[in-house]
Amino acid sequence: MAESTAPPGPDAEAPDAGAPAAFGGDRAAAAPSRPGRSAPTVLEVLRELDAGPRGLTETEAQERLARFGDNVLPARREASWPRLFVRSLRDPFTAVLLCLGLVSAAVFAWGTASVILLLVVVSCVLRATGEHRADRSTAALRHLVATTATVVRRADADAAPTSRELPLDELVPGDVIRLGPGDLVPADVRLLRAHGLTVHQSALTGESAPVAKSASDTPHPVGGGVFEQRQYCFQGSSVVSGSATAVVTATGARTRFAAAHSRPAERREASAFDRSVHGISWILIRFMLLTPPLVLMANAALRGRGLETLPFAVAVAVGLTPEMLPVLVTTCLARSAALLARTHGVIVRRLPALHDLGAVDVLCLDKTGTLTQDRPVTDRALGPDGRDDTEALRWAAVNAWWTLHLADLPEPDALDEALLEAADEDDLMAYDGVAAVPFDPVRRLATAVVRTPGRLGRHTLVVKGDVQAVLERCALTDEERGSLTAHAAAQADDGLRVLAVATAERPARTRAYTPADERGLTFRGLITLRDALAPTAADALRNLTDRGVTVKILTGDHPGTAARACRDLGIPVTGDAVLTADRIDTLTDADLPALALRTTVFARCTPDHKARITQALRTAGHTVGFLGDGVNDLPALHAADVGIAPRDAADVTREGADVVLAEKDLTALDHAIAAGRHAGGNIATYLRITLSSNLGNVIAMLSAGLLLPFLPMLPAQVLTQNLCFDAAQLTFAHDRPHPSVLRRPTELRPPDLLRFITGFGVLNAVADLATFAVLALALHGPGTGDDEAVFHSGWFTENLLTQALVMLLLRAGRRGAQGRRPGPVTWAALALAVIGLALPPSPLGPVLGLTGLPVLYYALLIAVLAVYAAGLLAAGSRAARRWASQETPHL
Repeated sequence: MAESTAPPGPDAEAPDAGAPAAFGGDRAAAAPSRPGRSAPTVLEVLRELDAGPRGLTETEAQERLARFGDNVLPARREASWPRLFVRSLRDPFTAVLLCLGLVSAAVFAWGTASVILLLVVVSCVLRATGEHRADRSTAALRHLVATTATVVRRADADAAPTSRELPLDELVPGDVIRLGPGDLVPADVRLLRAHGLTVHQSALTGESAPVAKSASDTPHPVGGGVFEQRQYCFQGSSVVSGSATAVVTATGARTRFAAAHSRPAERREASAFDRSVHGISWILIRFMLLTPPLVLMANAALRGRGLETLPFAVAVAVGLTPEMLPVLVTTCLARSAALLARTHGVIVRRLPALHDLGAVDVLCLDKTGTLTQDRPVTDRALGPDGRDDTEALRWAAVNAWWTLHLADLPEPDALDEALLEAADEDDLMAYDGVAAVPFDPVRRLATAVVRTPGRLGRHTLVVKGDVQAVLERCALTDEERGSLTAHAAAQADDGLRVLAVATAERPARTRAYTPADERGLTFRGLITLRDALAPTAADALRNLTDRGVTVKILTGDHPGTAARACRDLGIPVTGDAVLTADRIDTLTDADLPALALRTTVFARCTPDHKARITQALRTAGHTVGFLGDGVNDLPALHAADVGIAPRDAADVTREGADVVLAEKDLTALDHAIAAGRHAGGNIATYLRITLSSNLGNVIAMLSAGLLLPFLPMLPAQVLTQNLCFDAAQLTFAHDRPHPSVLRRPTELRPPDLLRFITGFGVLNAVADLATFAVLALALHGPGTGDDEAVFHSGWFTENLLTQALVMLLLRAGRRGAQGRRPGPVTWAALALAVIGLALPPSPLGPVLGLTGLPVLYYALLIAVLAVYAAGLLAAGSRAARRWASQETPHL
């Protein structure tokens, strides 16, 4: 084992779990000391726990299990299907429909009220079912973690202690456990003995580098976090190398890891989807509140009609509303979520979060496990003169090989493994191992003693480890030592981990070698190592960039390490694009957004820093996604528009995320963003087309109500027309958007939508008014008994035909209409046109008050539709150019 000279990131202190219940009398369980206090000694801890190094007896363990409960995290109650159903009723779109349904029932429009109620129920059932299925899938992931620990116990007080595997939930405070490489730490423990122990605490602190632990009673550093105490290991961490014996100090809800579970749930700010929904809902509510009074007042003032027009006014308001919107939104999101889960293992726990993913234009993540593989690889071997030198790598690999075999280590640590992968195995086998002095976190060195071929009676000491520790033991002048230290520091500042290697010749001997022999060494060189890049990261980053997503790195690592990984992956990082946490602390919340936009790498971040940066980016007007896997990432997950976690994240983090990935892989996230944009694009298309058509119809109805001596359309005809149009538009949930839709965020912006529907609504109203003129010309003026039915039929036919044209021509603009095979939307538009032409003269026509039309009307209608189609294409092209010019720029 060897250490890097790259400084580690700060350990973020977890929320204080509080003192567990007393083991005997009023004594509290042993716990890590607070900053500024000395840590309890081993004897003090054992005394507080009423335990000993030989382990508990079975009787004592059973008593404590009954007293303190199972070693499990606090149960998180999953929402039931009925609860999810009721929760979905709070959706603003659904609330608007419910209000309309109540108004329809109040004016005895039972058909309208029944249809609206059916749509509300279908939407809520789809949404509740999708989220319930996602919750069950997430709950199943809990079974994918380790379930046993090696525990030392005694049958009775006089029996010898024995080691055996026990389920994690049976651990109790006072149990003595043994830890080895690859083990998860099953509870909060105090080390009794440790041999070369290093652990990963990334799930707790976000720090990717292993942390050395020691059982010695060293003082707790003043101002340090609890995770800096070397005597303690915490639940949620894992052993990288070495071995240890420890006593359990806290289990279950009393661990530091569980403290995040007991933290009160924070109220999340409105996400991009929530903001869009509320904005669009208020647009609809204003229109609907304005429309019925206008209809009633206009008819009362100009035509002398009273409350008999109220059903028509309500029908007009219903006609303005996209009744199928909750169903279509839920269907789009549920289909995409099901496809993601089936093909890419991505679980969407909250359906609106999929839309938020499609709207994301800034993605915040840690580099470890996402951009890099959380393992180092050898970069260069440098000789004493600073030039490439393979001899330095050979000696470093000899040290790693024989330390592994002679020190009885179960497996090499990550740095040694990287050295062995880069070395020639034949070179290693040329040496005979004699002895080893394993790595010690205090010495920060590992020494192997080998017999060199051709040198009888001589042993070679090969020492490898921290640069400063090695140089102190080398026979160098102060000037040489200073120069080499500066050179190593420059390599570390460039994001590399640096090891030093030295050798010494000693006469062969039989007595044991000790750290005292590590002196008078000959410096052999430096070995630099970098983080191994994730194989798919570079391609995934290019895809995200092409989709208009800017990646920000928020890490607890050294700034040079993070910047180096970014440069290796092609992420441009200039000098002012790297920011450390100490600079963030000097900025106010008002100043941080501007700086956050210019920064690519945020280093030395604590959980609070990550949350502040995420919130600052949202304040700057961006939709932010955050990918994290540790408890320390929870505040940022809640601060983001959409929180993302991998399957192997900490339980509390995974359950607090909106989206769960099968692996911590940007490729899966890229697929999820594409799916979100696919669904969001279809939802936006539906809204643009439906609302613009409906607004045009309302304007035309208001105009016709003032011009005609009769109602321009009967309430039953309005409802039938809306049902046909809405049923056809459900096919947007199955549409294939134009590829350009997937290249930019798909956030629904109410001001843009209002501008779009106003422009196209007026165009649609002009086509309707032209149809009135055509009807007047075809009928030679109203006045006969059949004129009312013919007018209703002509306008009914024109409405369905113009809406079919809108579905085809405004779906993705002219580019989207070319080179496509007919899809569901095309067939639905054709069906809509057929209904508009066939229904009035059919036997069902008289039931709805419709009748056949003269041939002249159809001829004139073709001319109107041709002009209308040309206007749609011209306005659509202009809108597409404006939409492209507003594309979210790269930050």
